[in-house]
Amino acid sequence: MLTKEKIEVIEFMMSADVLRFGDFVTKSGRNTPYFINTGNYKTGKQIATLGTFYANLIKNTIGEEFDAMFGPAYKGIPLATITSAMLAEKHNIDKPYFFNRKEVKDHGEGGSLVGYKPKENDRVIIIEDVITAGTAVRETLPILKAAADVTVKDMFISVNRCEVGKTPGKTAIMELLEDFGISVHPIVDVRDIHEYLKTKDEFKNLIPKMEEYMAKYCVF
Repeated sequence: MLTKEKIEVIEFMMSADVLRFGDFVTKSGRNTPYFINTGNYKTGKQIATLGTFYANLIKNTIGEEFDAMFGPAYKGIPLATITSAMLAEKHNIDKPYFFNRKEVKDHGEGGSLVGYKPKENDRVIIIEDVITAGTAVRETLPILKAAADVTVKDMFISVNRCEVGKTPGKTAIMELLEDFGISVHPIVDVRDIHEYLKTKDEFKNLIPKMEEYMAKYCVF
């Protein structure tokens, strides 16, 4: 359902040049009429706004039922940081955050994790931008488990493209749920974007391309 907040999110992504429409080729080689580049967020106001959207989603989905949030390097680092800040500021939910280094530090405090030190039985949530094949999650779960026997049941992302993953008929998100029991919660998904475009006359020529792409590559 295309809610008022989802419209706000979509228009925010467009204004930041994160969500673009045209003719693009994804990393997997698919021709797509829309493209998402979260690397285009670059101002304090933009990241604070994005963090607020993440904070709202977490509050409305699991509330305070978690112990810490983890941001996989690299894009997950600022996302987890700002989400933690906005949860505290907007919802009075003050939870710790931490992230990993790509290279293990062998001096100073050492190790691969920065920030909160997870403890046994902690309920950790993951904050990421988008999921393509779920590779980042598969790589970081062993890192988390090596630090402590934590539980990871929820992950929060900006956009779910709902595209088929490595297994025919299944998205990467479906595979993560089956393989690891992790539920992935997006702020918006491709159906929301499609519904939004249908409300705007200037995008009427894009609708058939979006529907063709969704029918070919998306799984719901």
